[in-house]
Amino acid sequence: MTSQAGGLPGYAEHFSEPEGYLDFARFGPPSRDVLDATAAALARSAQAGHTTVNELMLAEPRARAAAARLAGTGPAHVALLPNASTGLFHAAFGIPEGTVLVPAADFPANHYPWRRTAALGRAEPRWLDGAPTPEAVGKALTDDVVAVSLSAVDFRTGYRADLAAIREVIGEDRLLIVDAMQAFGVADLPWDAADVVVAGGQKWLRAGWATGFAALSDRALERLEPTLTGWTGVEDVAVFDDTEHPAAPDALRWSITNLSPVTAAAFAAALELVETVTVRAIAAHVARRVDELIDAVRAAGGEILSPVTPAERAGIVSFRLPGTDPAAVAKTLHAHDVTPSVRADSVRLSAHASTTAGAVDRVRAALRA
Repeated sequence: MTSQAGGLPGYAEHFSEPEGYLDFARFGPPSRDVLDATAAALARSAQAGHTTVNELMLAEPRARAAAARLAGTGPAHVALLPNASTGLFHAAFGIPEGTVLVPAADFPANHYPWRRTAALGRAEPRWLDGAPTPEAVGKALTDDVVAVSLSAVDFRTGYRADLAAIREVIGEDRLLIVDAMQAFGVADLPWDAADVVVAGGQKWLRAGWATGFAALSDRALERLEPTLTGWTGVEDVAVFDDTEHPAAPDALRWSITNLSPVTAAAFAAALELVETVTVRAIAAHVARRVDELIDAVRAAGGEILSPVTPAERAGIVSFRLPGTDPAAVAKTLHAHDVTPSVRADSVRLSAHASTTAGAVDRVRAALRA
């Protein structure tokens, strides 16, 4: 492991991934804070006493409160989830009928919930070609459209959706459902423009797997049916009287069962670290590294597939070298201890606030080769 000198001060020193790690859009190596929180919670669970479980469960409201602060809402509007897909299924099955606009090239996690609802005669997807710009969304709107569901940042190119403008285009009568997996904690976006924000914690939040949350607006709580509510998502959850209880009035209605208090402790530690440093500072550092990576790729004759305008991109740089197999590019990057994602037609680099200038130097040297 290498020093994180050159990363964002106050943040980078919490991490110890290799200098050339540039695959945060796939997985963000957790901080030492997360490792310590996980170990401490597991150790306490191994010495279980009459108060241990209740004390461990306090990590859930702590994580909910931190997620709410970062999303610009209150804890009553946040539910913890084991992943982003669970939240997208909750949202999809909560819409009884109508058409939902979904980008055709979006990540599959935002496709399958709508395919499943359509198969059951509920909400029907309408696939939107190209980037989900406000103009494209506006042209696709018809009277039967009840919601728009999209990724805040595209997983392929890093294209950043203009959530505020899309909200203005669709108006207040339609729901805006946002998969924030590639954005939350690393892009400073107006989350209050959305009715549903879902994110997993294993990528940019660097909390490890089986962590995540959903933030719901008042409009979402009012309109989405609690179709997938489980026994922990109802009123009087601790009363076992053999009757069906009403769904909880707040975002906890999206709870299906108890989640791991160990992962909740890890998630709380990760969220609070982001809070301490601020998303704005993280985003600014990432933007500088992305600019440097783009320059390095262009200097080697590479074609940038990510947006060229800084306001339209986040932490992802996708590119290809004309006439060169992406697998061969990846092999050369690996030889310089750089970790990218490789696709059939492109290579994806993704930097974080712990990424140093040395990582860019490694990319530059590899592409020269």
